[in-house]
Amino acid sequence: MSSRTFVNQLVFFFMSSQKKAKRIVIIHDNLASSVVQDSTSIPNAESYIFEPTTAFSILSRIIFMESGKFLLIPKELGADDKKFNDPIEIPCLEGNFSKEISEFINYQRQFVQSSVGFLNNTCRLIDGIFLDLLAEKRNRMIWAIGPLHQIIHSKNTEYYNSNNNGKHKCLLEWLDKQEPNSVLYISFGTTTSIGDHDEQLQELAIGLELSETKFIWVFRDADHKKDNGKRVELPEGFEERMRAKGIGMVVRDWAPQLEILEHKSTGGFLSHCGWNSCLESISYGVPIATWPMHTDQPTNALLITKVLKVGLNVKEWERRHELVSSSTINKALRRLMGPDEGAEMRKRAQDLGAKVRNATADGGVSRLECDSFIAHITRQT
Repeated sequence: MSSRTFVNQLVFFFMSSQKKAKRIVIIHDNLASSVVQDSTSIPNAESYIFEPTTAFSILSRIIFMESGKFLLIPKELGADDKKFNDPIEIPCLEGNFSKEISEFINYQRQFVQSSVGFLNNTCRLIDGIFLDLLAEKRNRMIWAIGPLHQIIHSKNTEYYNSNNNGKHKCLLEWLDKQEPNSVLYISFGTTTSIGDHDEQLQELAIGLELSETKFIWVFRDADHKKDNGKRVELPEGFEERMRAKGIGMVVRDWAPQLEILEHKSTGGFLSHCGWNSCLESISYGVPIATWPMHTDQPTNALLITKVLKVGLNVKEWERRHELVSSSTINKALRRLMGPDEGAEMRKRAQDLGAKVRNATADGGVSRLECDSFIAHITRQT
């Protein structure tokens, strides 16, 4: 079905429902605003934009586009622990979107003004100050209803066992044998890859081996294929040595990320900083070693390291075109997984994670936000 056909059918549905419904509520992705542009012609229709990322990243990008370099926190919105006393410096975001994606985003932006408000996959425990600032800047209501991923618990035997078959059962059984907080989980998500950088891949593997950190590395097929089709591989003998020593496991396909992050043996996450991965890691109290690659990942990494202080940089966005040496990777992973700085980050992450896991429960801050949104769209006037 073409997008135009879909839009025509959508408009027909709206028009046919207009006389039957008191209010028509449309919730759409922020990159699909053009699809529902005709809804403004329907008197009793309201559109709301769903944004799958954090208010901090959105606000940072808006300020950057306005040629700003710092995110200033008003004193009345500051936190008691004074972590927002100093302005937050926004990294240069040039190049974090491709030309085509940037043009598409700009095209969608012209239709945003017709929306009544925004729903965000974030939580006020994480993003509260920045949600307030973003709502003020946009002059729109925002409801933070995240985290939207399913909160799981290993004590839930039925759920846990149903997802632990075959190789994934072996993987989680291996985790069961490790010390608490001793394993590093490595994944660069489903849409990013370091496979185009053969030398960087080698340095990462060498640095990981030097750190002597136990690990689970999700090394998908996309991670070892260049654009020209040539395969790049891990260093010769690396996988065999790690397996023989009982140090690490390389997973060649999908891995049960939620179960791994929830596991007591997982003590760190080397991540590209996609917001879903960040939010999942925060929810389970796992600190993050950041390696941002594009889109909102640089600002997500900034939120993790400088604001929430539940992670550290491995590859800084400002030096994205430079090779990260195995020595640098080794040092960063030892810091993350170590008993000093790493333990402090883990404690902060675990404290925050416990609060975030309760956010969607009855009486939790995100449940209250969701209730507020429902009350708003079902209002009588």
